[in-house]
Amino acid sequence: MKITEAEFVKSAVHPRHYPEYGLPEIAFAGRSNVGKSSLINALTGRRRLAQTSNTPGRTRAINFFLLNNKLSFVDLPGYGYARVPMEMKKNWRPMVESYLKIRDNLRLVIVILDIRRDPAEGDLDLLEWLKAYAVAHAIVLTKSDKISKSEARVREDRIRAALGDYGTGPVIRFSAKTGEGKERVWGLIREAIPVQSSEFRVQS
Repeated sequence: MKITEAEFVKSAVHPRHYPEYGLPEIAFAGRSNVGKSSLINALTGRRRLAQTSNTPGRTRAINFFLLNNKLSFVDLPGYGYARVPMEMKKNWRPMVESYLKIRDNLRLVIVILDIRRDPAEGDLDLLEWLKAYAVAHAIVLTKSDKISKSEARVREDRIRAALGDYGTGPVIRFSAKTGEGKERVWGLIREAIPVQSSEFRVQS
């Protein structure tokens, strides 16, 4: 299915605010300013579906997007930015964990890491939590266009080593600028959702 419709549905900070549809959901999680919004926009072929910002910590609620009335993308709040108020940091963890625990139609969490940075404590905490609760997940390394191809290979190997047991699943290099990895990420999504895989294809 070509992505002909893509729209922002709503923001939520509590389960009672979640959309009531039972469509399969793909969630995107990562540190602040790691490129979640750019990844969502690239996958949907929309430049401004998810709002991008140079200011870390702007996404402070769970944002739901609807694609062709068949699939939902969910942008989870970024974590790990020191200048965000402490009270807000305290609210983020239960807000995100509640979503990950109780959302029955969640099919996959895409954990996003900046390929130029080693995994931080928050990244490892998230992956440990996902593994403990058996939540299906994959890892996408964004901003691969910022370094050379040879350096990207080295960085991927280093990140895999740093992840240890948490890096045994799919790890995909991605660039919103060049489109590298876009088809592979969509492949993971197609495998995770209970529809004909031909219904979702990569947008040119």
